[in-house]
Formats: sequence, C-alpha cells, structure tokens
Amino acid sequence: MLLSPASTSASLPSQSFWNKFKNKKSDKDSEYRDKQAQMALARQRLLTLAYGDMETVRVLPQSFPELEAVARDWTKPPPDAIFSLRVPTEFASLHASRLVSGPYIYLTGEDSYQIAIMGVQGLRVEIVSDAPPPPDEPPPPPPPPVTEMPATFNLELIPGQHIALETTVSSADDVDMACMEDGTIVEGLFWGKLNIVHSGDTHTVDFTGTRMKDPDITPEFLFDSRVMTKLTTAARPTTAKCHLSILAPAQQYCDVFLTVNSLWTLSITWPPAENVADNKHKYFLRVHPGGALEHFESEMVVTSLYYEAVPDPAMVDPNEFIAPRNGFAMSFRDFISHLMNVLDQLGMSLHARTNFINNNLHAFSAHKNIAYRFLSPTKIANAIDISVTADPCVFTRLFLIFRGISDDDLGLFAGAGEKEANSMNWRETVGWSENSKDTAMFRVLETSVWEIA
Repeated sequence: MLLSPASTSASLPSQSFWNKFKNKKSDKDSEYRDKQAQMALARQRLLTLAYGDMETVRVLPQSFPELEAVARDWTKPPPDAIFSLRVPTEFASLHASRLVSGPYIYLTGEDSYQIAIMGVQGLRVEIVSDAPPPPDEPPPPPPPPVTEMPATFNLELIPGQHIALETTVSSADDVDMACMEDGTIVEGLFWGKLNIVHSGDTHTVDFTGTRMKDPDITPEFLFDSRVMTKLTTAARPTTAKCHLSILAPAQQYCDVFLTVNSLWTLSITWPPAENVADNKHKYFLRVHPGGALEHFESEMVVTSLYYEAVPDPAMVDPNEFIAPRNGFAMSFRDFISHLMNVLDQLGMSLHARTNFINNNLHAFSAHKNIAYRFLSPTKIANAIDISVTADPCVFTRLFLIFRGISDDDLGLFAGAGEKEANSMNWRETVGWSENSKDTAMFRVLETSVWEIA
C-alpha cells in the first residue's frame, strides 16, 4: 500500500510547522457561521387566520392551545358563541389530507393540529363561529390640545432698527390652537398686518393675515388684493367714448374731419378713420336721409361713427373736473331718471336717449352716488374739434363727464343736488338750437361719455 502526504497526515508530527499559522479566532467564526446556516434553514412558518371576508397573518403557533388563543384574541367571540377551527385540505400536510375525504380538517385538539402542520411551511385556518366579525382597531387617540405656544416677533421699527419680542401665546378658554373644529391644521407662513397698541392700561397685539400658498415667495413680492384693485383702477386710463350721427335732408357725399388736441389721443375708431395729419383724422362718407352712413374705405354701412379718446393722465383731476361749483351729484337710482329727463330736454328722441342710457348703464351702476356735468361746445372743441364739408350744418354735441363718489363726498354737493340740477338750463349749457329738429337741415349729433376716476 502506497501512502502520500495528500492522503493522510498520520506521518506528520503533531507540532508541525503548519500549525503555527492557525488562526486563534477560527473556532468562534465557524460557530457563528453554523448558527447563521441553521437560522437560514429554520424558516419561520406563518399562519393565515380567516373569518368571513376578513383575513390576518400571524406566526404559526407551536401548539393547539396557542392557536386557539390567537384566534379567540382576534375575533373576540362571546362566551356562549359557537367556535371551531378548520383547515382546508389543500393547505394541510400530505399525511393529514390523505386521511380525510372531505374538504376540511377540523382541529379538535393537539393531535389533529400536529398532524395538520406536519411538514408544512404555512397553514391556513378558518374560524367557524356565529359571533360577529372582529371589531376594527380603534383609531389612535387625538393628540392633546395645544393651549400654549412660544411666539417670537422680529420687528423693524424704522429702517435699520430691529427689535425682537419673545412671548408666550396662551388660549383663553383652553381651545386647541393647533387645529380648527373641522380638524384643519393651523400652520404655515402667513403674511398680513400686526397691530400693537399701547394706550393707557390697554396693551394688545392683533395680527390679521393670509396664509401664503407659495412659501418661497417673499412678502416683498406680495400685494393686498384691495391695494391691487385700487392700483389697477388708478392705472387704467380714462377713455371718452363718442358716437357721431349724421342726419342729412338728401343723399350726398361729405368728409368728416376730427382734429384732436395734443393732450388727447384717438385710441380706436370704427369704421377706421384715415389719419391725414398729426392729430387729424378723416372720414369720406355718403350719407342718407334715414341716417345710414356709407364708409367707402372699409365698405361698411353704419348708423354712427364710433371713436374713443384718451386724455393725458397728468391733466386729469377728478375733483377739479367735477366739483360743486360746476357739477351736480345724486344717488345712482335718482341719476338714471334725471338723466332721461335731461336728454329729453336736449331734443333726443326716445330711441336715442334709451340707447344712451343702456350703453352706459354698466358704468353708471358701478357707483352708489354719481357726480356729473355736461361740457359746453367750446370746451369740447378744445379737446376734439369736428368739421364737415357741408354748409349749412347744425352741430349738437352732448359731452357727459361723471365720476362715482362716496356718501361723505355726496355731502359736499349739498347745494348741487338733483333739485338744483332739474332747474338748470341745459339747452343753454350745451348750445342747443331749434334747428337741430329741422329735417331740412344737415345735422350732426355727437354723444360722448367720459368717466373720470
């Protein structure tokens, strides 16, 4: 028999050279590896408990009493309720399934349970009972109410001078300050107004604000909605809206020229007017006795020419344009009926004055009180002058300017109200002539409305 060093170590001395390289920790490492291998092989078995439509997963107990305790703890049946456990044969061990012809194996004790779980990695147990289903887990208790919070206010009294107020905010009636009655959490970044009052024995701190939807936007970029509305109104240019109608005794051609003062600008014209020079616009028309106007450039037939004039904002002073010395004021409801009577005095037909009111009713109704005046022909011509290539010609130009005023400002017009306005000779103010009713005359009627703010 041949021996080699590879086949046996019997011929090697026990204290050989190779034993010097043996790791002293090798025994502990090998034990640890053995334990890890055993834990990996011994997988934990699971239990599925089913009761009606509900299911839950637990660790598979080692004995039948433990299984029954787990099932009763989950379903919590009354003492007198029917309670039994069964395992579908397809989930039980092969040995138990071969001994039962029905679809279930009923667990009646330790023996039937151990046979059912023999060699299985998981088990499904169905609970048979007339008890009500297990109750839902109660919701977690609400957090305790927040009745006191620390508060810090970093304030800038004047540019460069800062102060910090550190205080405690307390609830007067033990009301939860963290949420509302409907559960809405009160938190976030708020932007608004902090009012601190020290008056005698009164010391209060009030804050009114709005939660910012985008916390990344700093307050420097935010505007109060009321301030924004006022800024929008102030920035909106005032516009005089003008309608010009021509009533001719017979069909004829004519040119209409609009000469605008340098402080005014025509923002829109319809039909489009021809710009013949700086601040001068022209219409070439064929007019008909019925009031139809043919505009050759646009090939449109209309009953009136429309244009809007925008003044230089620097020259507009509402308090100077309409004041108690040159205008009148009344409530909106009184103003509408009063204006109908004034337009009737100025010779406008029922159809014309109705259209005048309807076209401007939206602007009138935006104000609780209205102050107004009619401009004289001279003042109108200084802003927008009209000339036509027809002689003779009768001009009637009605230029109404108005503005909304508050109840306090209405008191300033105590001597210039509806009573005084009714006694006004409006025909003399606007330069009305009896010839404006003469159908044999070439007549031009212009109605303009200008709201100033």
